[in-house]
Amino acid sequence: MPATVRSRVSTEEASPAQEQRTRWVEAFRRVRSETERRAAPLSAEDQVIQSMPDASPIKWHRAHTTWFFETFLLQPNVRGYKVYDERFAFLFNSYYVAAGPRHARPKRGMITRPNADEVGEYRAHVDAAVERLIGEASAAALREILRILEIGLNHEEQHQELMLTDILHAFAQNPTNPTYDADWQPPKSAAKDDYVELPEGIHTIGHQSEGYCFDNESPSHRVLVGPVRIARSLVTNAGWLAFMKDGGYANPTLWLSDGWAAVQNEGWQAPGHWHECDGEWHQFTLGGLRAVDLAAPVTHVSYYEADAFARWAGKHLPTEQEWEVAARAGHLADAFGIVWQWTRSSYSPYPGFTACDGALGEYNGKFMINQMVLRGSSLATPDDHARVTYRNFFYPPARWQFTGLRLADYAERFALT
Repeated sequence: MPATVRSRVSTEEASPAQEQRTRWVEAFRRVRSETERRAAPLSAEDQVIQSMPDASPIKWHRAHTTWFFETFLLQPNVRGYKVYDERFAFLFNSYYVAAGPRHARPKRGMITRPNADEVGEYRAHVDAAVERLIGEASAAALREILRILEIGLNHEEQHQELMLTDILHAFAQNPTNPTYDADWQPPKSAAKDDYVELPEGIHTIGHQSEGYCFDNESPSHRVLVGPVRIARSLVTNAGWLAFMKDGGYANPTLWLSDGWAAVQNEGWQAPGHWHECDGEWHQFTLGGLRAVDLAAPVTHVSYYEADAFARWAGKHLPTEQEWEVAARAGHLADAFGIVWQWTRSSYSPYPGFTACDGALGEYNGKFMINQMVLRGSSLATPDDHARVTYRNFFYPPARWQFTGLRLADYAERFALT
C-alpha cells in the first residue's frame, strides 16, 4: 500500500491525542474480534482444510492477518520487539516477496501445526503489543503508526470476506452438506425491472474523499461515459435458469474461447454451488443446501459465464466507469451487500498510478494483468468496507466468490445523443 493512500489519519490531527488513540484501539478491537466471530462456528478440523489452491484455511487467514500487523507495524516501530515465533513469517506470508520467502500457497492446508488454539494465542500476543504501541507511541511517531494500522485493518476486512467464501467452498466438497450457520439468511433484494440511461458525458471517477482507499482506487481522473443504459437490478436466478434451459452452457457461439474451454474442462452446467436434486435445482449456501430462490440475484458465476449470459440476453456487461457513474448517482439497486458485479473492464492501473517502494507496494499493483474488475460488494463484505470506488479483481474463471452481474445495453447508443 503506497504512502499516497488516503486515510482518516490525516483528518484527525487536531483531535486530542488520547481520544484519537482510544478510537483507534476500539477500531482495532472491533475488526480483530469480527475475524474471531466469523471463525467461531468452526471446529479445529474445519479451520485447517484447504479445498483448492485459490482458497486458504481459516486458521491461515487468522494467522496471516496477525503476521501482517507483527511484520509491518510492530517490528519497525517497537524497539527490541521479539517476534512471537521465527517460523511464522515463512508459514504466514502471502505474496510479499520483499518481506521474505514463504510457504507455497497450494500447500497451506498441509500446515497442521501451529494448531487453531496456538494461532489464537499468537493473535492475543500481537493484539496486546499493538494496543501498547498505540497507547505509548510518541506523538511524532503516531501518525505513521496509525497509517499502517489502518491499512492492516482494511487488509483484515478483506480476509474476513475470504474466510466465508473459502469455508463455503470447503463445505461444498462435503457430501453431507455441512452448515456454517443454520440460521443464516441471504440479504433481501430490491429488484427494479428497468434500465437507467446515462447520456454521453465527462465524469470524474476514482477516490475523491478524505476517507480511506486502497492505492488502486486512485488517482481520480476524468472519463467519457455513455450513452448507455444500465440495468437497475441484478440478474436473478430466474433469468439464469432461462439461460440454462435455452442451452446456454451448450452453445459455443455465446462464449469467449477461453470461457468455452473452461465449460468443457470443468463441466459447468450451472452456477457454482448449484446441485440438481430430483429434478429441482438447489444451491449450497452458508445456511446449508436450499432450493434456489428464483427471485434472488444469481451468484457464484465466473466472468466467462457473465459474459456469455450478457451475449445470450443481447446485452453487454457495463464497464467499471459506467458502473461507478451510475452508482454515484444512486441509480443502481443492490449495488452493495449482495454480490460483487462483474464489469467488462480489465484490471489495469489508473492514469498516473504508482506503487510505493517496499513490501507494501506489492499489495495491488503487481496484480494489474489478466484479471477483470468487479464493483460493489457482497453479502460477505464487512459493512464499512464497501464504497463506490472499490475495485475488486479476479481471474475470469473464478466463481467461488459471491459474484453476479447486471447488464448494460448499447442498442440505443446513437438514439440517446
